Amino acid sequence: MKHPVSLVAAPDYSPQTITAAIERLLAPLGGMQAFVRPGQKVLLKPNLLSAKPPEKAVTTHPEVVRAVIALVQGCGGIVSVGDSPGIGTPRQVAQRCGILQVIEESGARFAPFADSVKVRPQGSTFHELEVARDILEADVVINLPKLKTHQMIGLTCAVKNLFGAVVGMRKPRLHLQAGTDKAFFALMLLELAEHIRPALNIVDAVVGMEGQGPGGGDPVQIGALLAGADALAVDTLAMELVGLRPDACWTQKIARKTGRPGSRLEELEIYGERPAALRPAHFRPAKATDVNFGLPPFLKNPLKRTTTALPEPDFEKCLACGLCVQHCPPRAMTVETGRLQIDLERCIGCFCCQELCPHGAILTRQGLLLRLSRFLRGS
Repeated sequence: MKHPVSLVAAPDYSPQTITAAIERLLAPLGGMQAFVRPGQKVLLKPNLLSAKPPEKAVTTHPEVVRAVIALVQGCGGIVSVGDSPGIGTPRQVAQRCGILQVIEESGARFAPFADSVKVRPQGSTFHELEVARDILEADVVINLPKLKTHQMIGLTCAVKNLFGAVVGMRKPRLHLQAGTDKAFFALMLLELAEHIRPALNIVDAVVGMEGQGPGGGDPVQIGALLAGADALAVDTLAMELVGLRPDACWTQKIARKTGRPGSRLEELEIYGERPAALRPAHFRPAKATDVNFGLPPFLKNPLKRTTTALPEPDFEKCLACGLCVQHCPPRAMTVETGRLQIDLERCIGCFCCQELCPHGAILTRQGLLLRLSRFLRGS
């Protein structure tokens, strides 16, 4: 049985455009009424990474959130909207990106993901995770990711957006547990998504992000909305939409390796537009962060600087504010005499610093063998 996914054009964020586009998007899936019944508690999970205005393309656009709230309320659902940002309080971030105003105007409830509950996802890569209570107590979860590149994983979309269900500083601890093993971390993300199992995923790809995502890349016009009940299948469609190879995203790569349904394009039933019709003329991927040619640990560890990419300060932009220092999982960063220092021996290459830097002051420095590998592959 194929996984139904839907793709429609949405050229701008005007309320009329977004509302009409989401209605067209959901029509082949049965409409919102196929996912929400009267009286159900519905939790919307947008991307609230950091306090940036909507035009920066860092967070889910407020008009997408507004339209989904209205559709859920039209089906009799009781709506909450929540996330756990990387930097800043949930309320500060929601206010800055315009979503708090939408919540208040619509009569929905703001859920600032403060309390968490221990869960044991099937597969138990991490044995135990702590997930926001609001997520677990909802009758229906609707995932509202932003389509963006991601320096560590490759692409953040439906699967990666659910990492926001892990509250606050528990995220850096999971990065530290995974260390430099991106495959291990990607498997945890897949297991978390399978545990939460949102009823519906609606992707904001009207304006996405390319390059140094998910926080410091460049907005890119895509002009599309995507949807489906299966988060992995929606990500597979998103990869095809922007023209990325399956091995350009760790969650996709591990999903295919482990035989997860929905990880291959031929397993999808695509409604609406064909991906090629909406594909942007240019979409700059995140820089590769690992050579991945299977070196054994006794060789790969000494060659770490040549086979991987590591963060590097851009001193013209860096204000030595210390936010990256506070959020670095392995504590590999310090500010000394007003200048940011990175201990590359301790760095695990999670790029949390780049993801959360409010000034875009963390660059990606690729090692020699990694640069050579990309040159030989023509990417």
